[in-house]
Amino acid sequence: MLDDLAGLDAIAQAELVRSGSCTPLELVEAAIERIERVNPVLNAVITTRYPRARAEVTALAGGGGEIADRGDTPLLGVPFLVKDAVCQTAGDPYHLGMRALRDRHYVAPRDSYLATNFRDAGLVILGRTNLPELAMGPTTEPLAYGATHNPWHLDHTPGGSSGGSAAAVAAGLVPAAHGNDMGGSIRIPASFCGLVALKPTRARTSLGPHLGELWGPVTNESVLTRSVRDTAALLDAACRPWPGDPYLAPPPSRPYAYEVGADPGRLRIGVCAELPDTPVDPACRAGAVHVARQLEEVGHSVEDAYPSALREPVMAEVSSVVWGTGVRRDVERLGEALGQPIDPGELEPSNRALIQAVAGVTATEYLAGLEKMYAWARRVCAWWADGFDLLVTPTTTQPPPRLGVMAPDADPDRLAAMIGALTRFVAPFNATGQPAISLPLHRTPDGLPVGVQLVAAYGREDLLIRLASQLESARPWADRRPPVHA
Repeated sequence: MLDDLAGLDAIAQAELVRSGSCTPLELVEAAIERIERVNPVLNAVITTRYPRARAEVTALAGGGGEIADRGDTPLLGVPFLVKDAVCQTAGDPYHLGMRALRDRHYVAPRDSYLATNFRDAGLVILGRTNLPELAMGPTTEPLAYGATHNPWHLDHTPGGSSGGSAAAVAAGLVPAAHGNDMGGSIRIPASFCGLVALKPTRARTSLGPHLGELWGPVTNESVLTRSVRDTAALLDAACRPWPGDPYLAPPPSRPYAYEVGADPGRLRIGVCAELPDTPVDPACRAGAVHVARQLEEVGHSVEDAYPSALREPVMAEVSSVVWGTGVRRDVERLGEALGQPIDPGELEPSNRALIQAVAGVTATEYLAGLEKMYAWARRVCAWWADGFDLLVTPTTTQPPPRLGVMAPDADPDRLAAMIGALTRFVAPFNATGQPAISLPLHRTPDGLPVGVQLVAAYGREDLLIRLASQLESARPWADRRPPVHA
């Protein structure tokens, strides 16, 4: 039975514990064995905390290895990994893909509220996963820790910035892992690695106690999973608000786990398979078109329609000011935590160039950029208010590129152009704050995963989960395994 754990999702693993088929410690030890065996090929996990995890799972089980049945969570004893960004775990290395933090052996002073939520759900954190420096970019190739490889094809990127988490989940090291999304950073890796990833509504999850916002209002905490039911259960675990959060998303009417398998009703759905001046790979376009046909076949009203504001170049105009200023502040804040400024020469060339580019941005210019972004977001969101329920798009404009194509030492201007093109369908919904989910519903002719994105109105994760569950039943993906798998 323990040999089969790599293929089970989080809920299935927790059920083994509740039924007495195995203990939490057995789940943890099996995951540790998988990480030790497979991670040298992938370079997905960069720091481990096995002794602490063993102690925590022993405490969780009351010291006896067994664990009492509890009805407050479906995730007791499930092994888990945390991306090395934003979600800090007390006493563990926290490096954000930066040589400056790695070389100074920086450790997190306390748990983030999100980490507390994960622990309270019964998840057992085994280590931290790789990411690009400062979580900047759609590939995971930091100079500090080296490239993470895509388990579907080792020469290709698993995406970024949650690429280490995506590779680990896709390869079966753990059933689910933490990620965050500032401009597509969980949806892109999910698309590239054949996973499920839901970027929740703005403020659905807390960034406290360290932060209120990050890079303005665009950052969201979430997870990468292999099943819709895991995504729903983990969102329930993660979305508990905390005192002092600067604002809160509308609370769900019931747990998100209840939406799995629920009838979504007949929905009005728009499809946007391409945008002007944005080349889209035929496989990515075909994925969105095929899903649109599937939705029509199961009874939804589907039409070629999307918010006209998505054609406007506003994101390109404000991204360097909003995102770039946020990254600049990250570097300053981390220097404060270290007790000494971080020298720009310690940063990767692309991030160094970005920070230099926004060095002269004033406070009023930054606020003007936010105002422009918010005004544009209202124009985008009006499309849902006018009667549409969901939008279907490709998640990315191209399948997983080869490693090195978007490396951090590439020409900064060329790299920025590539990132802007690749994230054309995902970054807008960080600006609008809407929930969006990437589903593993298509592949390239040579077998690389291609994700399809569904976007709902603000606060409507419930609708995304219902429709994602419907698609999972119609076009199941649970049995797909990459060539590199535990």
